[in-house]
Amino acid sequence: MARLFGTDGVRGLANGEVITASLALDLAQSAAVVLTQGRHAEENRAAGRRPRAVLARDPRISGEFIGAAVAAGLASSGIDVLDAGVIPTPACAFLVGSIEADFGVMVSASHNPAPDNGIKFFALGGTKLPDEVEDRIEAAMTQPKLTPTGGDVGRIHRFADAEDRYVVHLLGTIDVSLEGLHVVIDCAHGAAAGISPRVFADAGARVTVIGSDPDGLNINDGVGSTHLEVLQHAVVAEGADLGIAHDGDADRCLAVDHLGRVVDGDRIMAVLALSLQRRGMLRHDALAATVMSNLGFRLAMEHAGIRVEETGVGDRYVLEAIEAHDLVLGGEQSGHVILRDWATTGDGILTALQLAAEVARSGQPLAALADVMDVLPQVLVNVAGVDRSRLDAPAVVAAVEQAEGQLGDEGRVLLRPSGTEPVVRVMVEAPTEASAHEVAERIAQALRDAIPVG
Repeated sequence: MARLFGTDGVRGLANGEVITASLALDLAQSAAVVLTQGRHAEENRAAGRRPRAVLARDPRISGEFIGAAVAAGLASSGIDVLDAGVIPTPACAFLVGSIEADFGVMVSASHNPAPDNGIKFFALGGTKLPDEVEDRIEAAMTQPKLTPTGGDVGRIHRFADAEDRYVVHLLGTIDVSLEGLHVVIDCAHGAAAGISPRVFADAGARVTVIGSDPDGLNINDGVGSTHLEVLQHAVVAEGADLGIAHDGDADRCLAVDHLGRVVDGDRIMAVLALSLQRRGMLRHDALAATVMSNLGFRLAMEHAGIRVEETGVGDRYVLEAIEAHDLVLGGEQSGHVILRDWATTGDGILTALQLAAEVARSGQPLAALADVMDVLPQVLVNVAGVDRSRLDAPAVVAAVEQAEGQLGDEGRVLLRPSGTEPVVRVMVEAPTEASAHEVAERIAQALRDAIPVG
């Protein structure tokens, strides 16, 4: 049986086969069992306090009934629910830690289209759950639930100052004014719409906003971090200093410089790493990045004397590496960036604010700051019908060894099996686009040849 939880919670078509009201109710009741164990919960019970959970969602229309089902599942299990309404995913995580709630629940499908939705949990302190805890929640779905009665059932309250708390927190992370900067912000018609423009304006920036009219159906539709061409045009047309693109739940961001060029997560991390290093804030002169980060990023960090701790794909694995090595920075090429001194998960508004602050602090345009690294051409080929067992086939091993010998220090080969389907992703970086395509296709063909006939 396939695992219910993916790399970032449970996600699928809302009201389809997976993401239903009944599943949301069951998941919430199971989470109430698993996430209210330990000393914190015991101290609450000893003091006569019910456990508390923060509930939030992005603005997609299905979040209304899914959130209601989650709230019902939690309250029926004796959990007091603080409903924060529509706020970014990292705001939910922050609030869990800020008020010392037992856990948090975010209803969102992030960058997915509006018909999809998802449910993700945050543990005490606001961190994402390890796989093992998610597995325990899934297992608890077939076990007896908590069934308090009378005055022991939970209450559902509106978290009235949730947004204000988060805004104050964000503004407290920068030490410079953004006065004089003109920033275009694309909110993807998502959860950032009510907060990101406000934060930048309060920080002193002149703000132009696009993608800020969520109607429940238009989230990520032709705007946001998956459709950067809209932001690129707006930045150039407005003569702005830079642009910021969020995804639907604002847990990541990508940027655009004043020339309209994309600044991806690798470049953002490079700018922030050098800024933190220069200010003596980059602990151990190291950061965490996934295996998908461009070789150009790694070479730039090596040149600056910054060590890169490599992780699997997914910001929760980045966080695990940050915690294991006592780091302050980590992230992904996709724009999930974790600044651990201020956040427990990827935070697109925080990342954007820190990036703009470095532009203001340095007096240099984002284009100049981002040019600290050269991006090597990167080609990704998906080979269907192949699982990880074929990676050890002699012809595949030989093809990889030949490619690595051919590329030397000027390129990289990565074979990454999918965790959910029989697909192997072949990623090749090389000095030229043509050579990257040639090497990637050669390895992909070796994998196809390894597929059993019949």
